Amino acid sequence: MTQMPTPRGALTADRDLSSLTWLRVGGPADWLFQPADLLDLQDFLRDLPREVDVFPMGVGSNLIVRDGGLRAVVIRLGRGFNQIEIDGTTVTAGAAALDAHVAKRAADAGLDLTFLRTIPGSIGGAVRMNAGCYGSYTADHFLSARVVLRDGQMVELGKDDLNFQYRQSDMPEGAVLVDATFHAERADPDALHARMDAQLAKRDETQPTKERSAGSTFRNPAGFSSTGRADDVHDLKAWKLIDDAGLRGECLGGAQMSPKHSNFLINAGGATAADLESLGELVRKRVFQTSGIELVWEIMRVGDPK
Repeated sequence: MTQMPTPRGALTADRDLSSLTWLRVGGPADWLFQPADLLDLQDFLRDLPREVDVFPMGVGSNLIVRDGGLRAVVIRLGRGFNQIEIDGTTVTAGAAALDAHVAKRAADAGLDLTFLRTIPGSIGGAVRMNAGCYGSYTADHFLSARVVLRDGQMVELGKDDLNFQYRQSDMPEGAVLVDATFHAERADPDALHARMDAQLAKRDETQPTKERSAGSTFRNPAGFSSTGRADDVHDLKAWKLIDDAGLRGECLGGAQMSPKHSNFLINAGGATAADLESLGELVRKRVFQTSGIELVWEIMRVGDPK
């Protein structure tokens, strides 16, 4: 058996991951590591045998862990990695800081990061996936990020290093993002909070926010990738293609395409990861048959089937 480092934080063997994902599915990780602080994370990665894979995990809001689990050390940052600091028009947030909290703190200071308010998840995931909403992407505001590499070194990465694209960025293999710094435009705090309240109301009206979902299941297939280009549009919506294929409300086992918003895959009760992924693949197949368009997963899927 692989000899693991002895960190100051919590290191748990065979940790079931289903309770850590919004969809509440998935098997065990070989190990779950929750570092005590930044130095603990650096020492752990430095001393971790090279053959052991590393999987950084946020709050599990955009993730399916397959039923067989994950042959890796899952690293989950918690308290100590959720600070939010404001300096002029820059906002620095720890990887574990929730997107919504960053948006609200920025608004309090009269800074516009309102696009983050309705994005479920944490800042680490927002950078990794170039999360976006209402025409703004993480890449539009991103200045830099600090990451701990697989050998324990900490480096600062700029926008060019991450090569942001639609719903993705290029993070070094096995690296763990610890914080990121953003630029934000100044605006009236009351106006920013009012806008976020309106965005929340619209989201709750149109999306299954009370269900177990992982946000949008598939990327919108039209448009470009990232950073405020004039031609960066997504006029062709995944939900419309799914509707046109007659799949709104479609079920497989305990999985369902939400009747409220057909691009939301939900655990309607007792679903396995296999149910969810199989329903998603069924949707992709049927949409391709009816429209000739191949939907691309937005939800990250990792691990082994059972």
